[in-house]
Amino acid sequence: MKKKEIQVEDIKHAIELKLQTLFGRNLKNASKSQLYKAVATALRDDIMKSWAYSKEKVLEENGKELYYLSMEFLMGRFFHNNLTNLMLEEKAEIACNELEIDLKEIQEREPDAGLGNGGLGRLAACFLDSLATLGLSGHGNGIRYEYGLFKQKIIDGYQVEMPDPWLEDGNVWEVAKPEEPEMVYFGGTVEKAIENGKLTILQKNCQCVKAIPYDVPIVGYRSNVINTLRLWGARALKPLDMGLFGKGQYVDALAEKELAEVISKVLYPEDNHEEGRHLRLKQQYFFISASVQSIVRKFKKIGNDIHDLHKKTVIHINDTHPTLAIPELMRILIDQEGLGWEEAWEITRQTFAYTNHTTLPEALEKWPEELIKQLLPRIYDIIDEINERFCRDLWERYPYQWDKISKMAIISYGEIHMAKLCIVGSFSINGVAQLHSEILKKDIFKDYYEIYPEKFTNITNGVTHRRFLLRANPNLAEAITEKIGDGWITDSFQLKELEASCRDIAFQEEVRKIRQKNKEELARYVLDKTQIKIDPHSIFDAQVKRLHEYKRQLLNVLHIMYLYNQLLDHPKDDMYPRTFIFAAKAAPGYHKAKLIIKLIHSVADKINNDKSIGDKLKLVFLENYRVSLAEKIIPASDISKQISTAGKEASGTGNMKFMLNGTLTVGTLDGANIEMHQQVGSENIFIFGATAEELEKERKEKNYQPYEIYQKNHGLKRVIDQLINGFIEPEHPDIFREIYQDLLYGYGGAADPYFILKDFESYCAVNKKAEGIYKKPESWWEKSIINIANAGYFSSDRTIEEYNEKIWRLKKHDF
Repeated sequence: MKKKEIQVEDIKHAIELKLQTLFGRNLKNASKSQLYKAVATALRDDIMKSWAYSKEKVLEENGKELYYLSMEFLMGRFFHNNLTNLMLEEKAEIACNELEIDLKEIQEREPDAGLGNGGLGRLAACFLDSLATLGLSGHGNGIRYEYGLFKQKIIDGYQVEMPDPWLEDGNVWEVAKPEEPEMVYFGGTVEKAIENGKLTILQKNCQCVKAIPYDVPIVGYRSNVINTLRLWGARALKPLDMGLFGKGQYVDALAEKELAEVISKVLYPEDNHEEGRHLRLKQQYFFISASVQSIVRKFKKIGNDIHDLHKKTVIHINDTHPTLAIPELMRILIDQEGLGWEEAWEITRQTFAYTNHTTLPEALEKWPEELIKQLLPRIYDIIDEINERFCRDLWERYPYQWDKISKMAIISYGEIHMAKLCIVGSFSINGVAQLHSEILKKDIFKDYYEIYPEKFTNITNGVTHRRFLLRANPNLAEAITEKIGDGWITDSFQLKELEASCRDIAFQEEVRKIRQKNKEELARYVLDKTQIKIDPHSIFDAQVKRLHEYKRQLLNVLHIMYLYNQLLDHPKDDMYPRTFIFAAKAAPGYHKAKLIIKLIHSVADKINNDKSIGDKLKLVFLENYRVSLAEKIIPASDISKQISTAGKEASGTGNMKFMLNGTLTVGTLDGANIEMHQQVGSENIFIFGATAEELEKERKEKNYQPYEIYQKNHGLKRVIDQLINGFIEPEHPDIFREIYQDLLYGYGGAADPYFILKDFESYCAVNKKAEGIYKKPESWWEKSIINIANAGYFSSDRTIEEYNEKIWRLKKHDF
């Protein structure tokens, strides 16, 4: 379909028409919100036509399709991304200028979609972008959370969770499909009977929740393929009990509606109590049941034979949250389609693929057997049967090895292990970085790798370079295009051509000026949001990510305290001015992570108000970290901190976004840092700390003595003592005693479990080295350009190409 090229006049006319037809307003009396919606819906209308055409052409070709199941899709804002991918930015800006509309200002009216939290959700969003760009038919399936994780406020240095009502003003990008509901059943009883020689299953006395799909078009860059993100909203079958309402029992009349619809209210409800765990499990089953039913319904509707489902469908499980999709498909194939167990299991195993995202044992989901039995009785029956058959196979392979069989069983010691079910019920299992995948094979899933070596593979994560470079850093993108052409936008490996210009003084200066402009913009933002004035000529040193102990924000803040002590002792030290930037959310129930946020703020108050050190050291924490904030911080940062305990970070994707923008990495040999190190060479990345192998040896031998390190290192001892001697919080000297205790003696476990003290000296040294090189501009900007040039490997386009080659086998559409 050859589309008529959109002109500036077309955009202007569409905006004015939308103001009239949607709001009965004109340009002079429209509000900022109405202007945003008018411009956005004008763009959306054009997308809708292409979306309909794309669906039609994909349907005609009746090829294999991918469904990507994820609890999170951290999409950020759609408007600017769609403008970029449709190559309409310039024309839209001209049109808005002529209409006297500030395009940048109205773009800020769009809230970040509250559909995710961290790297897991952002990865899923990048994948959807790359799938569409590459012409692959791949769709997302998740939950339409009415409230995101939470809106983070910092009050007196403490994180306070506020509601994130991102949908309160509507979402112009979604299309509700109430005519295509799916019914999801909870609780009740299962009755089995034999009718005409076949097993029939009846579920009785269930709670039924209606799942309503909301579809969002996913636009690729220069691509006619527009895929779909399908988000499910929970609705009660009977929204209001009129009998009770008529009796004046108003609260009771709405009880069923509230109990049903709470399922899609909030991303990640607290699960440290029974009600929270119950709701979390309902969320997981709700969206996977609706998704799998919808997938099967669509497959059959176009005339396909259910026996061929695995030949034309791949369902990908993004971490363990959607694992129940495996028994759910079995339920549909057996109970509704009448297939026998063996045939249903063969189809199921060839339909699912699974990505593992963690090496942390506590993050490998387990559910109480009794909870699943109570809430999902038929699903429990199926999991139990899968487990029984798997254990029989294990017995044949490992006769009388009861411990090994018990260890590998899907159900053991009253718990159902989701990762084990994924491994047994999928045809592919992948890790997301070289080190991570090796840990899976040699340690975490070693026993399963011995049985299914052909299932395991590695596919290193990637990020969409169009959002995080082309869009987030347009001046740098323009400079790159002037140097090597625009082919890098769709072929990220062409960035490699920049390496030839890494010592070009004029190009170095251009890159430096762009960074400086970005730093000045971020400094203005920081001043506006925090009232802290930072020096835009200082080193901007950023650690922005989910706050978890293994990511070691604590190591970073202890080092900042160490630098502060040096300045107190030597005020005339030639330390290069440095601004440390943190942004992070801690899970609401994660006490230690929230205490670290408080520590960061207390240290910041101490440093930022000490006039004796001048402006040599500043520390800022930007609240409510989200995609749109990342797009401000990343292009302005000189140093990126990727300092997780080696062996704990599966991959990381923030590290890749910074690298794309020429930010130099200070990091451990962990996750994708290892592959970044391979790409750029030792001289262009700042590596420190113990390796995963060294730390694993420490754990096994149990000879790690952090207290001895503390005693021997005077600078470290001083910092640790300052946690409890009133230096940071004179009026509350014991506020950080838990951190002190955990580092030196253990707090309910081994002392310093994330090896902060072990890596402290190495971390101080590598920071000093980075500072020294920053003082040599030619060397610094050479390294910066080399990082950009070698970041092409970390594009999600490459990642998706690998998934497709190794796992999915989708046909590229070219129409």
